[in-house]
Amino acid sequence: MDSVNHPAATAAGQLETRRVRVTGLVQGVGFRYATLRHARLLEVHGWVRNCADGSVEAMIQGSRQQLDLMQRWMRHGPRTAQVQGLSASTIENRPIFTRFEQHPTA
Repeated sequence: MDSVNHPAATAAGQLETRRVRVTGLVQGVGFRYATLRHARLLEVHGWVRNCADGSVEAMIQGSRQQLDLMQRWMRHGPRTAQVQGLSASTIENRPIFTRFEQHPTA
């Protein structure tokens, strides 16, 4: 099994979780849907949602390699987005996510 695969990361105890916030023109441009598709492509689990302040927030979970790739993609997002900033923090004592989904605006 590939070491990038999420279940392998879980079994090996290498599972990481990060909260990511993306700012700029990231709402109304398909950012959440594109994030959902890219996360599923990378086999990253968690969720993504719009925030009332105009940013997009995501909780991403997987191996360090998966999360680094996901964050790299989120720094640019889909072609229609204009990302101005990205902040990320590691989350301890996190739940284990079993898929990636889109949540309602918070």
